[in-house]
Amino acid sequence: MKATTLKEIAALLGISITTVSKALKDYPDVSPKTKKAVKDLAEQLNFTPNSFAVNLRTKESRTIGLIIPEVVHHFFSNIIKGVIEEADKNGYLVIILQSNESLELEKKQVELLFNKRVDGILISLSNDSNDDHHLKKIVTRGIPFVQFDKIAKLIPSSKVIINDQKAASLATQHLIDIGCKKIAHIRGPENPQNAIDRFLGYKKTLEKNGIPFDSKLVYTCQNVTYEEGVRFAEEILRDHPDVDGIFAITDLVAVGAIYYLNEKNIEIPGQISVIGFSNWFMGQVMVPKLSTIDQPSFEMGIAAFSLLLEEMNSRRDGGSFTPRTIELETGLIVRESTLKK
Repeated sequence: MKATTLKEIAALLGISITTVSKALKDYPDVSPKTKKAVKDLAEQLNFTPNSFAVNLRTKESRTIGLIIPEVVHHFFSNIIKGVIEEADKNGYLVIILQSNESLELEKKQVELLFNKRVDGILISLSNDSNDDHHLKKIVTRGIPFVQFDKIAKLIPSSKVIINDQKAASLATQHLIDIGCKKIAHIRGPENPQNAIDRFLGYKKTLEKNGIPFDSKLVYTCQNVTYEEGVRFAEEILRDHPDVDGIFAITDLVAVGAIYYLNEKNIEIPGQISVIGFSNWFMGQVMVPKLSTIDQPSFEMGIAAFSLLLEEMNSRRDGGSFTPRTIELETGLIVRESTLKK
């Protein structure tokens, strides 16, 4: 079925195309009677504005792109909620893309967003990201751009982050304070900056407390999964039966570790204390309840969109924009998995 046009509505009502357009947009110089006639007829004819034509005139698509490593993880699902909530308040639609922790897919998705002519891009890098050429292309094209959570530090864009070293130090210090002497770390892949910083926070805190760092107590995830938590807990028990603390890079990994320890009847925290990172809701319903670092994911989504909106508005108005970084606060949440021994 052929789409109804402004010209056809104008002809049927005997008014100008400009008047029809203004009536649909509630311009004050169009009478209420004319507005009603235009809107009633538009509804009757199932008229839909030509957004492509509007975009050509305004040079805005009123859409942004959001690229995340995975949707299923609660941390990123909460970020999506924060972004969508703020975007909707400001009249923007969000194209959500999942890189599946793949650099190649991430690159393709950036190109897709170029082709969709989005007004701005939000991105959290995949664990596989070790090439920032596609990010440099975003900057070169002058597209408003904000990185969050997993970032490339050297790319000149706005960023929303937490202090991962500080947060990891808080988690490790908590294990030391409750009496742990031999602490294993299940870390993330070697590329993402947040995995590097959490590892450094762990390592530096051990050394600050006079505990020698032992690289054999560090287990590296490739995909940061529940299954890796299970597998590494098994390896820790087999290779280091005297370990009395585990710091996992995420709650998902920590939950896997706790599952295995429970299966082997290891007392938590009696024999081994476990702490995670991100404050996943599952950590509150499992046995024992998981101690963790609270990571403000919803607030991160809101802050990321707000920074992007600031840059989009600045560029639209012809002004200059200096990228800036927002660092959100984290906090320690103590539950049953690390009660004092």
